[in-house]
Amino acid sequence: MDEKQRIFVVEDDQRLASLLQDYLQQQGFEVLLETRGDTAPGRILKENPDLLILDLMLPGMDGLAVCQKVRSEYPGPILILTAREDDMDQVAGLELGADDYVKKPVEPRVLLARIRALFRRMEKSLEQSYPADRRSPQEEELEFGGLRICRSSHTAWLHKQLVELTTTEFDLLSLLASHAGEVLDRERIFSELRGIDYDGLDRSIDIAVSRLRKKLEIDPAQPTRIRTIWRQGYLFVKDAW
Repeated sequence: MDEKQRIFVVEDDQRLASLLQDYLQQQGFEVLLETRGDTAPGRILKENPDLLILDLMLPGMDGLAVCQKVRSEYPGPILILTAREDDMDQVAGLELGADDYVKKPVEPRVLLARIRALFRRMEKSLEQSYPADRRSPQEEELEFGGLRICRSSHTAWLHKQLVELTTTEFDLLSLLASHAGEVLDRERIFSELRGIDYDGLDRSIDIAVSRLRKKLEIDPAQPTRIRTIWRQGYLFVKDAW
């Protein structure tokens, strides 16, 4: 039997944390709990769970600081819990490298759907990486001018310099580049990357595009590689610099 997937929940509301633990354990996951932000980073890196659920309002250190502290070393998906009335929490968390968010009050079925979508995306990424010898060189690497995207190693190089990308950023770049010259709307991108339907309000795709532009474009305010096509979606330009 396969080992249970391990989820680390950082939540200072002990009642909510206990409810989440009970519910997720009933769904077949192993669940670890932490109630303080200042002690969370050490435990997260030590335990190395398969997925991290991170509340933003925490004692000792807020969730945004925790996310920033662990993101460069923790390879798994990060799902943040954000206050329903504060859209800036979502934006800030995604900017720091979180992969998804769920608004409070938490609806268990919505949380479970987001968790499973993140695991499916992670499994899809692993399938793309191994085994590499089953794919042609064209499928293994994508190259456009000074940009080279290597799917097996999940790395991107711009003018021979490694570009540091989160999992979400790399998956988005790989998707757009795989459809170079084709406009992809948000609904398709959202479905491909998240495995759930786009609700018309989620800003995570736009934020990820903005982050990619900062890393790939000479002038992110006037992008030449990843263009916005008004009321249609995003276009990866084949012959950009």
